[in-house]
Amino acid sequence: MKKLLAVFAMVACASVHAQELKFATQNPKGHPLVMGMEKFAELVAAKSGGKLKVALFPGGVLGNDQANVSALQGGTLDLVTLNSGILASQVKEFGVYDFPFMFANTKEADAVVDGPFGRMMHDKLEAKGIIGLAYWELGFRNITNSRRPIHKVDDIAGLKLRVIPNAINVDWVKALGANPTPLPFPEVYAALDQKAIDGQENPVTVINSNKFYEVQKYLAITNHQYNPQSVIMSKKIWDGLGAAEHKILRDAAVEAGKFQRQQAREQAGSALDNLKKNGMELTELAPAELAKFQAAMKPVVAKHSETVGPEVVKALEAELAKLRK
Repeated sequence: MKKLLAVFAMVACASVHAQELKFATQNPKGHPLVMGMEKFAELVAAKSGGKLKVALFPGGVLGNDQANVSALQGGTLDLVTLNSGILASQVKEFGVYDFPFMFANTKEADAVVDGPFGRMMHDKLEAKGIIGLAYWELGFRNITNSRRPIHKVDDIAGLKLRVIPNAINVDWVKALGANPTPLPFPEVYAALDQKAIDGQENPVTVINSNKFYEVQKYLAITNHQYNPQSVIMSKKIWDGLGAAEHKILRDAAVEAGKFQRQQAREQAGSALDNLKKNGMELTELAPAELAKFQAAMKPVVAKHSETVGPEVVKALEAELAKLRK
C-alpha cells in the first residue's frame, strides 16, 4: 500500500510545473499567521517534490490589505492571508464576519467557517478574481488605549480608536460613544506613538507581536469580535495551474490552517504574560458590563444585516443554532 501511495505521489509531482508563488500578510515574523505561512510553504514544497516554492512577504512589505487584494486580482501577487471581513469591499456578504459577538468560542467559529457556510462564502469570491483556499484565524479582538483603564462600557466613550476600514467597524465604535478612525494596519503603530489616536483593537497575539505595549498602557479583555482569516489566491494564477497543483495548494492551506490555529491559541496565553511583563494594565468587563456591550451592538448588527443580506445572516444563524442545540 505504501509503495502504491508513493507511486501516486510521484505521478502527481510529475505533472506539477516548477513555479515560485508570492504570499503576503500584514503581520510580522513570529506571529501565528506567519508561522502558518511558513508551514504552508513547507507543505507545498514537500507535496510538490520541491517544484512549487512559496516566498513569504510578512509585515506589510508589499503594501496594505487593499493593495494586496488589488495585486492579487491583477495577477502580480499570488497569495494573501487577511481578515475575512476586509473582503466585504469585494463581496458585501463578507461583512457578516465582522459582526460583534457572532461567535461564542473558537469551536463554533471553526465549525462554521470549515463547513458549508464558509465554503459558500469563499465561492462568492471567484467572480471577483479571487480563489478562497482555507480559513485560518486571527482570534478574538480586545481594546487597548493610552488614556485610561476600561472597567465599564462607558469608559470606552470619547476614545479615538483605530478600526479596520469598513462600515460595520466604524458603526460599532460609534455605538459605544467612541470616535472611530479607519487606518490600514501598517500605519497603526506610528499613529499610536504620535498620539494621533488613543487606541486600537486586536487579538492579544497581534498586540504582542507588533509591540503595541510600547505605545499603549491599558488592555481590556472584551473578546468583542472574532476574526477568521481567509487564505486567498489570484484566480489569474490559479487558472494557469493544473489539477495537481490545485490539490496541493488546497490541501496544504487546510493542513497549515490546523497548525496555525493551534499556534494562535497556544500563543494567546504567553502573549498576555508578555504584555503584562511589559507594563500593560489588564482589565475585564464584569458580566453586567459585557451584557451592556452586547446590547449596544444589536442595532449595529440589525443595520448591517440589511447591507450584508438577510439570507446570509439567516444561514449563519442557522448554522450556529445547530451547533448550540
